[in-house]
Amino acid sequence: MKKASLIMMIGPLFLLGLFAFPLWNIMLGAPQYPEPLGMNIHIDGIRDMNEFDLQNIDGLNHYIGMKTLPKPEDMWEFGTFPLVIGGMVALGVLIGLLGFMGKVSYKWFMGWFVLMSVLGILGMYDFNEWMVDYGTNLDPHAIMKLANPDGTPMTYKPPLFGHAKMLNFDVTSLPSTGAWMMFTGMMFTVFAFFVGWKSQKSE
Repeated sequence: MKKASLIMMIGPLFLLGLFAFPLWNIMLGAPQYPEPLGMNIHIDGIRDMNEFDLQNIDGLNHYIGMKTLPKPEDMWEFGTFPLVIGGMVALGVLIGLLGFMGKVSYKWFMGWFVLMSVLGILGMYDFNEWMVDYGTNLDPHAIMKLANPDGTPMTYKPPLFGHAKMLNFDVTSLPSTGAWMMFTGMMFTVFAFFVGWKSQKSE
């Protein structure tokens, strides 16, 4: 059980990578941009991949009526997510420590994983809802008003995951380094659960 508890203490620490690396990345490529424009979604704000990327994206979006990209103070999520991640790291390490001391069973390791999974799903849902609003709630006085073949207003929601064609832009949205570190840490806790289960079974 002590081995499982040590693994459990290590797993949540991978989530600290979210404070240094982006969670998600969105790239926009087009013929007029030999080097694609990119934005990195961090847990505390949106940052450009290259200097002036966000400025250029906002400039393009202005023509079709999309809102400017939010600053950290514009979205409550950017103030809340760091607290949630920090709390989950602390909780995970505490559960591992209590397991090492024999105060809780290995089942608590899976409990942490389930809670983190639920929070992750809620975060993805919230992120997708923001993109829906960002890509569909357009300024009616925009310089360019484009419509679909059926006459309905064109929307510009970036894909949550994968690739999409929007006008002459190829838009790709994929998990970045922070997300993969979080996934790795969560897999550590699942591994800790099975090590703990096997240890108790052998006893």
